[in-house]
Amino acid sequence: MSAVVVVGGFFGDEGKGKIISYLALNDKPSIVVRGGVGPNAGHTVVYKGKTYKLRQIPSGFVYEKARLLIGPGVLINPEVLLREIKETGIDPKRLGVDYQCGIIEKTHIERDRKPDLKGRIGTTGTGCGPANADRALRVLKVARDVPELKKFLTDVPGELHEAIDNGLPILVEGTQGTFLSLYHGTYPFVTSDDVTASGICADVGIGPKHVKDVIIVFKSYVTRVGAGPLPGELSEEEAARRGWLEIATVTGRKRRAAPFNFDLAKRAVKLNSATMIAITKLDVVFPETAGVSDFDKLSDRAIHFIREVEKKLHVPVKIISTGPDIEHTIDLR
Repeated sequence: MSAVVVVGGFFGDEGKGKIISYLALNDKPSIVVRGGVGPNAGHTVVYKGKTYKLRQIPSGFVYEKARLLIGPGVLINPEVLLREIKETGIDPKRLGVDYQCGIIEKTHIERDRKPDLKGRIGTTGTGCGPANADRALRVLKVARDVPELKKFLTDVPGELHEAIDNGLPILVEGTQGTFLSLYHGTYPFVTSDDVTASGICADVGIGPKHVKDVIIVFKSYVTRVGAGPLPGELSEEEAARRGWLEIATVTGRKRRAAPFNFDLAKRAVKLNSATMIAITKLDVVFPETAGVSDFDKLSDRAIHFIREVEKKLHVPVKIISTGPDIEHTIDLR
């Protein structure tokens, strides 16, 4: 069992990019593979003083020896992918795109920005929903049909299982969050596929027996972009006062905010079979913890919050982020 799966516990925006980049540098996986819907999900990585906002390239690119793969269940916008290759400066030979990744075309983006989707649901307008609809109808173009992707094409499940057979570690990168799942989220205000751990594993081609751990990422408060319910939602003014008002990576929209929701977190733990928890942005709720890398040096009230999470969710908190940089991490594994 050599695969570790990282998923979001709320509505996305939990800080998975930070956690995945930390795990890549610390655990040195042979492969980092991205599942999830597609370029509607943005992961932010701060590394060596530079900020990367990634919508296609796995966040684990920071570990230079890792093979970077995109699973067949993921949608690709070739323009976005090629731009990120340049922005990250990775060797293109490190990247593999599965032959069966669906392709987003301009018509999908145009359809996604019409009032029915963008206005009613609050979609990102990146074309993912219409592209997945076309995939269900079996009319979507796939990666093997696109010349500019030819040099990246590979059998992603094949590579993953070869690594598994050789006992090599794999890091599986989930996107969005549990309650944006098409099946388990706040339908119809959801994304266009399942993004729980089971769905992410299906995206990349790994069965449950090969999963060692499921790390569920919770932010120290809850945010949501677009329409749909958000229990305990604060006013924009109150969110700003608390320092919780954020801007979405992909859309640039303001995120709605609410306090940490234990009821949602309990359900997310069950839906994902989480074996450990990562807590992010502890420093935003507890400013005195900013940059702390030793658990014993956290404030009493921050430790109380962590213990309350463990007590109510019955899952250990093993990773704590106290700032945007990869070094601002407490690892209790």
